Amino acid sequence: MKKTVLTFGIISGAILSLMMFATLPFMDRIGFDKGMIIGYTTMVVSFLLVFFGIRWHREEIGEGRITFARAFAVGILITLISCVFYVVSWEVIYFNFIPDFLEKYASYALEKARASGASQQALETQKLQLESLAKMYKNPLINAAMTFLEPFPIGLLITLISAAILRRPEPKAQSTDRAAAQA
Repeated sequence: MKKTVLTFGIISGAILSLMMFATLPFMDRIGFDKGMIIGYTTMVVSFLLVFFGIRWHREEIGEGRITFARAFAVGILITLISCVFYVVSWEVIYFNFIPDFLEKYASYALEKARASGASQQALETQKLQLESLAKMYKNPLINAAMTFLEPFPIGLLITLISAAILRRPEPKAQSTDRAAAQA
């Protein structure tokens, strides 16, 4: 299981990291809305490796059989490795190349709220929330934890779906015959 998890987790994480390094420097040109679409699309594509990792493990290691629990374990470990790649990439990019990312995002978010007709009080509240977020993001541990929560729910969902689709437990007749033969 270790080889499967590492192989598919590293490939999935590399896809996330490469796309982050390729797109974040152009965020000013791409825009936050399109950047979010690109980012989440990349996450879904990257987490497809969870499905393929579980399937590979079932066919090559499990001889065509895998329980939901085992499939979930394989998938969630691939997801965790991929998410670690995502977090490390973001930490490197954020603290070394775009430390003003949150200031730019705050300006964008406030302008978008202003354009949608938000009241002055709502704008002030949002501004205070964004300033608080910027302060928290300066702490690398909080930054990493919050960044981890971006891709993880998607990976978890794909893991659950993949484990449900790919599970093929041993038929009851075979497991009963095998237990009787061992006794």
